[in-house]
Amino acid sequence: MIFLMGQPTEDANPLVSFLPLILVFVVFYFFMIRPQVRKQKELTSYRSTLSKGDKIVTTGGIYGRITDVKDTTVTVDVGDGVLVRIDKSAVLKDASDIQQK
Repeated sequence: MIFLMGQPTEDANPLVSFLPLILVFVVFYFFMIRPQVRKQKELTSYRSTLSKGDKIVTTGGIYGRITDVKDTTVTVDVGDGVLVRIDKSAVLKDASDIQQK
């Protein structure tokens, strides 16, 4: 029996040819996209609940305590009475559980 290369024997089902692509998308969604969206929602809700006296860390690595909260900005005391006004989007996390030396 001789098999000739390059000649399909029959038409393939289009669903079977797209199945690997669909599986890759499903894996990316559950392992990369969905956790990132959840993390972003948690960060947004955290930023909206900031209040005076909270300890925070900014995206630039500045540790401080919030002294004033506005709609889009917060004023942070970074030590020795130095006040810095930053955008709420620069607040990364709560620093109260981090031990400072």
